[in-house]
Amino acid sequence: MNKDQPSKLKVCGMTQLDQIHELISMKTDFLGFIFYEKSPRYVLDHLDPEDILKISHPGKTGVFVNEEIDKITEITEKAGLNLIQLHGDESKDFVNQLKQSLKPEIKIIKAIRIGNNDPETKKTIEKTINSHVSTVDYLLFDTDSKAFGGTGKQFDWTILNEFEIPLPYFLSGGISEENIENISSLLRKPFVIDINSKFELEPGIKNLEKIRKFISKAF
Repeated sequence: MNKDQPSKLKVCGMTQLDQIHELISMKTDFLGFIFYEKSPRYVLDHLDPEDILKISHPGKTGVFVNEEIDKITEITEKAGLNLIQLHGDESKDFVNQLKQSLKPEIKIIKAIRIGNNDPETKKTIEKTINSHVSTVDYLLFDTDSKAFGGTGKQFDWTILNEFEIPLPYFLSGGISEENIENISSLLRKPFVIDINSKFELEPGIKNLEKIRKFISKAF
């Protein structure tokens, strides 16, 4: 990716149809729907897969955490998803099996959760990157948490400068108006800026005015 090319925007944790359509009109590139029952933004508490199917957008992303392949495939077809984000501990073999059950045009994102900036963490990150580089289309870096995301906390982004990142990547985890300028410290710019909890009135209910201001500032 060209270092000067502007990043794209993903808004994750969508639950409200009116907000989804508003974000589409704001030229949001990716819409994230969380299919993880333990998440406070679990989309099936608010929308049916058929509701998502009717949304005309090329960046509908389903977020799954350690889910069964059959379940991912079923939801992907019913909801008309374009991308699958694996946010758990999915292995390379799992991804390969999943790809065989999905239509070839569906892209896969593998999330890598980052905690402490210590040698052991760096070794694990490097191992995960190398393991998935030949199986997925994108990587995603997020702050580590027991809840698998949505913490509103930022990890130390400078850790990414220590790795060869061979795929376009999504940057997630506590991104806000206050810290967006720190992206300039990254040697390789993210393909996508992934926002969520810092732009909410409550889990799953977005602050559209705040997102509008963020877009005018960051994009």
